[in-house]
Amino acid sequence: MKPKEMLAELESAASAIDVKVSYESIATAVMRGGLCKVKGQYRVIIDKRLNAEERANTLAESLARFDFSKLESVAKGARSLLDYYANRRNLRMAQAS
Repeated sequence: MKPKEMLAELESAASAIDVKVSYESIATAVMRGGLCKVKGQYRVIIDKRLNAEERANTLAESLARFDFSKLESVAKGARSLLDYYANRRNLRMAQAS
């Protein structure tokens, strides 16, 4: 799956679970973006200067903490990327405890 297609799939998945995605200038060289909660709603803010592949990875990493098992509409490639980041996150959490 091409990066732009992957990004579109991930944006659709975010919308399906009511997570808003926005692209803004982030004034730091260290952070690419991430998940936050604004006025009770989850939101992923991504640096708009990133290319499609970097945006897709940032979005997938942020969304990986949500349960997508009941969403059948997520394409196989996007689901694989979400699973990768979910497994990575779970491994880090297990190592920290």
